[in-house]
Amino acid sequence: MTNQTPQEVDFNATGYKTSYTAIRKARRFAVQGLYEWLLTDYRFAKERRDLLGGNEPHTIVARTRAENAMHTVHLGYYHELMRNIPDQADELIMALSGYLDRNFDKLDTIEKAILLIGAYELKHSLHIPYKVVLDEAIQLNTHFGATDAHKFINAILDRYAKAVRELEYTANKADKKAKKESE
Repeated sequence: MTNQTPQEVDFNATGYKTSYTAIRKARRFAVQGLYEWLLTDYRFAKERRDLLGGNEPHTIVARTRAENAMHTVHLGYYHELMRNIPDQADELIMALSGYLDRNFDKLDTIEKAILLIGAYELKHSLHIPYKVVLDEAIQLNTHFGATDAHKFINAILDRYAKAVRELEYTANKADKKAKKESE
């Protein structure tokens, strides 16, 4: 994987759909694309190098765009997720591994994809509040994942958020405590 700096998208300057719905749809397509990539090229790179190739993230993106009506999807954000998450997958997995009770490879593939999106957003999309990142991960799991997996995903991403967004996390907890005391 390369060590390139993620290319952040200025949602206001891209000309792409910028509604929350368009961004949510970008995440949904990214979960599907990452799921496919994790099952094929990423796994083959780890286990069967002779099968590697042919299903790289850019190929998945091109096929997805050709086969789906994506006029309501924030394409810039979708491309950012599908470009940067695979490039940084090993780094993100290492970061998440400290919060897991088992090896990342033992997780369900949908959980892996959702956790990678959440970890990426927590680390690189500072314009998105961490609570929104957690909520979006839970929504993705509700749409694609196992019934109770949202609890696991929320717990892992909440602990990761505490580490990578310490100031925001602490301020949120202090605000919550202050509101509770004033009631």
